[in-house]
Order: sequence, then structure tokens, then C-alpha cells
Amino acid sequence: MSRRVPPLNALKAFEAAARHLSFTKAAEELYVTQAAVSHQIKTLEEHLGLKLFIRRNRSLLLTEEGQGYFLDIKEIFTQLIDATEKLLARGAKGSLTVSLTPSFAIQWLVPRLSLFNELHPEIDVRIKAQDLDENSLTDDVDVAIYYGRGHWSGVQTFKLHTEYLVPLCSPLLLNGIKPLNQPSDLAHHTLLHDTTRKNWKTWMKTAGVRNVQVNQGPIFSHSSMVLQAAVHGQGVAIGNSVLAKPDIDAGRLVIPFNHSLESKNAYYLVLRESQTEMGKIVSFKEWMLSLVEQEQEY
Repeated sequence: MSRRVPPLNALKAFEAAARHLSFTKAAEELYVTQAAVSHQIKTLEEHLGLKLFIRRNRSLLLTEEGQGYFLDIKEIFTQLIDATEKLLARGAKGSLTVSLTPSFAIQWLVPRLSLFNELHPEIDVRIKAQDLDENSLTDDVDVAIYYGRGHWSGVQTFKLHTEYLVPLCSPLLLNGIKPLNQPSDLAHHTLLHDTTRKNWKTWMKTAGVRNVQVNQGPIFSHSSMVLQAAVHGQGVAIGNSVLAKPDIDAGRLVIPFNHSLESKNAYYLVLRESQTEMGKIVSFKEWMLSLVEQEQEY
């Protein structure tokens, strides 16, 4: 004998209508029309082969069968709500795995993690650094940081900082034997590149610099390496203002010229659409976005 499980949407409509003794109030609660509620009730009554409501003038009453059914259904719905709250409470603590590139981890997240730990000691953050950020929101990862223009399907994204490409160098290099007073002075220095030479080429073009040979200087696979090379006076880097901020604040790097170039790319916090309300993920998202907002002034 097959189990006669009633339609769940019809059960929701019945529980709300029986609780309010009103199709109108049930419709408002469920964000549907009164006609939709009436249709769901009719579907349920046909499924059960029983009348659940008596309509008298402008009032709505439960039949004897409807009253008994409502008491049982009400208890089941209460259990469902309690179970969901318990699940979300468990989701508000435990471990949280974050996948991101090594450079963003080293330059931005790791130095700030103690701030999150102070606010949420019940959540243990696990850092999973990997070079390929896109598609890194795997089953063992709770949230990820992607770098790009924000066009990823199947996920919810939150843009972090607005970023700028800026020249960066050691203070010793700035005022050294060959000082950097204007962009054309870059012709006397080694240029340091992040992955490709494209960023320096774009910056030079927008700054109106034509006497500097851009196709020279070492290329580094990670942004953090470029910044460290600049800190040690090995040349002038073109870097991401967000990643360079710790070194700038500490005085290890300076920006020799006022000209900056807003980047078309940015770092994004990436979440699964199905988990955006999970407690620990909400806590991390809100903390990160709040911190970014405070730091956004450049």
C-alpha cells in the first residue's frame, strides 16, 4: 500500500488558513493570492476526500475532521521550525574554510584574522590558499575569494574593495642616487611586473609616459612576491593598492607619483546561493564587508 503524502504546499496553506481562520490572512503570510490559498485547500480536500472548512457568510470554520487534522499538522510544523533553528544554530559555530589566492591571504586576510577571532571565538577559520581562485568553491570550502569582474554563474558575489594600480617602491629608492620625481624617471629603474607586463603598459599610457621601456624587468607569479621585491629595493612595482596597503601603512613602500589607475578587476567574496543564510557564513560575510567599507578610503 503506497503512503498518501499530501502536497506540501497545500499543507502549508491549510496550516496558515486554519491558524488564522482566514484565507486572506493566510495569503498575506505566504505572499500569495487569496485565490491561490483557496485552490491549495481545494486540492488538499480532494486528496484527502474530506471537507476541512465550513464557509458561513464571511466567517471560516474548521470541520471536526479539519480541527483534528490541524492540531496534528500544527505540531509537525512546530517540530520543523525547531529542527531548522537547531540546524542553523549548529551552522553558526564550528570551522569555516575560506579558499583564496596566496597573495590576498598573506597581504590582506591573515593580518586581520585576529579581529574576526575576537568577535567570533566560536568559529575556527581555516585558510586554503591556492593559485586558481575561480571554481575553488568546492565541497570542502564554505566561502571563496575570486578575482575578476564579478561575472560568475551559480554563486552569490559581493565586491570587496575598489582597486587601483599604483607604482610602488622602497623609500630608499625614492630618494636614492636616481630619485623618482616624475614618471619619466622610471626610465632609470628596473620595472617589476605581476604575472604580465600589461599593467605597466596600461599605466604608462594613461600617465602619458613614452620614454620608458616597459618590456624589461622580472615577472613574478604572485602579487605578494612583486611587493616584497619592491620592499627590498629591487625596482619599482606596479601593484594593487589593496594588497600593498599593509606595506604602505608600515612605511616599507611608498607611492612615488600621484597618478593611479582604477582597476577593472576586483576581489569578490563568493558564496553558494543555498548557504547565504548559514550563521557562520553570515558572520564572516558581515565582518568582511564591514571591514572593507571602513578601509575603502584610499
